[in-house]
Amino acid sequence: MELHEQQSELTVLGLPAEQGRWLLLPLGMMVLLCLGSVYSWSIFRKPLEIELGISATGSLLPYTLALVFYATVMPIAGFYIPRIGTRLMTALGGIVVGLGYVLSSFATQIGMIVFTYGVIAGTGVGIAYGVPMVVAARWFPDKKGLAVGLTIIGFGLSPLIMAPLDNYLIGLYGVRPTLRILGMAFAVLILGIAIALKLPPQDWHPQHYAEKAAKTRTIAYPPSLLKSRSFYGLWVCYAIGTLIGLSAIGISSPVGEEIIQIDPSLAASSVALFALFNGFSRPLFGWLSDRFKPRYVAIGSYSIILVACVLMINAQQGQVVTYLVAFCLFWFCLGGWLALAPTTTLRFFDPNHYAQNYGIVFTAYGIGALIGTLVTGQIRDWLGTYTYAFYPMAALAILGIVLAHFTLRRDRALE
Repeated sequence: MELHEQQSELTVLGLPAEQGRWLLLPLGMMVLLCLGSVYSWSIFRKPLEIELGISATGSLLPYTLALVFYATVMPIAGFYIPRIGTRLMTALGGIVVGLGYVLSSFATQIGMIVFTYGVIAGTGVGIAYGVPMVVAARWFPDKKGLAVGLTIIGFGLSPLIMAPLDNYLIGLYGVRPTLRILGMAFAVLILGIAIALKLPPQDWHPQHYAEKAAKTRTIAYPPSLLKSRSFYGLWVCYAIGTLIGLSAIGISSPVGEEIIQIDPSLAASSVALFALFNGFSRPLFGWLSDRFKPRYVAIGSYSIILVACVLMINAQQGQVVTYLVAFCLFWFCLGGWLALAPTTTLRFFDPNHYAQNYGIVFTAYGIGALIGTLVTGQIRDWLGTYTYAFYPMAALAILGIVLAHFTLRRDRALE
């Protein structure tokens, strides 16, 4: 009775907790929208190439390092979120990201920009990235997948929103003032939101979830993530999903230009369509993960990827619809994995250690990103066309279906 009274008195942003918790989702989405701006680096590349007299490869280095540090720091940050707290962790990430952008605006050599944007801003993204997901998962034990999926839609849709804004600001003020404006805006916005990103009390749950919450507390979880067979199944499946997805994303425009031979401006603008599929698949896959076993959702994702690969293997010049459908499916499934993996982590392993657990699982994303982006370029250089890149993608999708069926499940001893 006392716990029930405490829960009824708990408020979030001035509202009763069960209503106010919904406001935390758009706030978390806004944080990830700011962090996801690192994906809009291509808008800054051409002006900096001209100003600094650097090559296309050189101008890509800040973006590459930003992804590397984001993927590397995120698992480390996961261990400190419970110790430092969600508010301080979010604020720290916002300050570091903002600092990276502002310092980049004063850098006069590409080496300095690689450090300020790639290392500093990338580190800031890694520090804050996991916090909104942890907050969403803890406030929504009854709708974990949907809540996490809605939150991370901000990261997926960020290029769609930030790229035109960046382009507008560059046209109005120039590259360096734009970097300063963005850095200061991100820092202020994330610092303001950080105040609201608190966790509920340990035993809090919605009133309608009381019976299920009691059952949830009796579920046995693996004592150690790294000693669990289900962790390795999830890790490999996640790596395959992100490897294929990030490989496809990296070659979206050149495939359209070289294989389908569409106009370069159309190939570039089609990326906005792909980004929509990438963003909205996240809450959808989160919702599906709440209702079906993870292996069924994963098998569905790999099957869609296989269809996309077959379409592109048989694609010919002028088949614009085939190209658009296939790459919408690729981007759709990558967004899906970025919701399926964190939701499955919540389902298989102790939710009280979610920040640490998903940080470790997230290393699969880093490996998938590194291998995927390198291999597709090499296939193009060796064989002269991107068409052959879709054969190993198809093989990996088939392997993923088999692995998901046999390994993407809770440890048998705990079932």
